[in-house]
Amino acid sequence: MREMRASVMAVLLLLLSGAAAAQDRMTWRAGAPMPSARSEIAVAELDGRIYVVGSFSGERELEIYDARANRWSRGAPLPHPMHHPAAVALGGKVYAIGGYVSGWTPTPDVFEYDPAADRWRAVAPLPTARGALAAAVLDGKIHAVGGVGASGHNTPAHEVYDPATDRWTAAAPVPTARDHLAVAAWGGRVYALGGRIDGGYARNLAVVETYDPAGDRWETRAPMPTARSGIAAAVLGGRIVVVGGEAPAGTFPEVEAYDPKTDRWRTLPPMPTPRHGLGAAAVGDRLYVIGGGPQPGASASSAVEMLAP
Repeated sequence: MREMRASVMAVLLLLLSGAAAAQDRMTWRAGAPMPSARSEIAVAELDGRIYVVGSFSGERELEIYDARANRWSRGAPLPHPMHHPAAVALGGKVYAIGGYVSGWTPTPDVFEYDPAADRWRAVAPLPTARGALAAAVLDGKIHAVGGVGASGHNTPAHEVYDPATDRWTAAAPVPTARDHLAVAAWGGRVYALGGRIDGGYARNLAVVETYDPAGDRWETRAPMPTARSGIAAAVLGGRIVVVGGEAPAGTFPEVEAYDPKTDRWRTLPPMPTPRHGLGAAAVGDRLYVIGGGPQPGASASSAVEMLAP
């Protein structure tokens, strides 16, 4: 029995190491550029299409990227301009959550987009108005984490939306209040990664905290190798891949992958175009990185780059 267990473990380790090696051999390629140059966006993937919402320069247009066809189209514009929102896809719909309006006013607005009808509608607003937040879907619910609140300071708010009831409820606040962070869900948990303190990209963080809904509690995990904010993240091949970011010295090309099973980080090939305020989404075995500013602050691009085998 002991020999059998050892053999099973050896096979599992071989498979895991093979998957890790396959990701390490991935390379970057260019995709069709987005029709508009944007930064401070959010993206959501649904049925092989990546939906881009928000823009620092005020565009309301919904840009839609068909990853398999490498082609762009447009959907119905957002009800009003916003920047620094969060976005997720759930139940065949796309949600634009929070962000800033009228300059730097945090909004509680949440809009749901129906691709079949090409129509937006307002749903229950966030209990805590905030911009530069992040969100992820776990067990059929949306978790909105962190951001900058109406006071102009970071909020630790963690609120959960149930589309079946159109209601938000409060969950355990994230221990490290921050903005411009990334959030991802994997293995029954929510992960909050990086970010900055009170909007200052000279005060970037490497902290990683994970939320267990069963116990309604957060735990600290291994920090990111590179402290940064204005980042994006997506789950690819069982890892959470973090891209981009900004600091006073410039934007970040670093691409770092976190393995929740081992609580370890691995470095992947750097982005050809370093940028912040970007979006990231996985489609199949490819990671797509869209838009973002090549320089710190108010810059924008239409870049689409994919990390692929």
